[in-house]
Amino acid sequence: MTSVTLRPGAAGVIPSTARPSLIRYAFDLEARAEAALKVLLQRWSIPLLRIALGAVFAVFGILKAFPGVSPIEPLVVATWEKLSFGLVGGQTAMMLTAAMEVLAGLLIIVGAGFARVGLIVLAVTFVGILSPIVLLPQEVFAATGPTLTGQYIFKDAVLIAAALVVAGRVLRGPAPRV
Repeated sequence: MTSVTLRPGAAGVIPSTARPSLIRYAFDLEARAEAALKVLLQRWSIPLLRIALGAVFAVFGILKAFPGVSPIEPLVVATWEKLSFGLVGGQTAMMLTAAMEVLAGLLIIVGAGFARVGLIVLAVTFVGILSPIVLLPQEVFAATGPTLTGQYIFKDAVLIAAALVVAGRVLRGPAPRV
């Protein structure tokens, strides 16, 4: 059997007059725009998240360095007193917290190898941040649900998740198998 290639305009072949539809063109354009956006997000979303996470901790840490400025000051002092069995409290507790948060934030912002150290410091601060749930439940919960302080603490779940995403990018792991 012999095959013959037919081309438009050849005897008996009707050339196609159909053009791509406007809807098909719009879907194709949308798919290309979405693909370009995905490439952009894959490149920049985690570095931007790292910088935002570091900035949040640096700024809130700076606020704690000035007496009476941070609205969470009484909770920080009470938490340190419980965690240290009364050895650390008052302005010392605030300055330690401020130093840890600013250090963690700046190290995470700088990135490179410093982000790893910053994430370790941040993990330690998360222990302190979440401690009032267990150590000071009366500050966190009321009869009707979480207090404003409790809500302040529970929103840190987002910061913990952000830190985990950043850690997934910056931490070294085993070499990939080839």
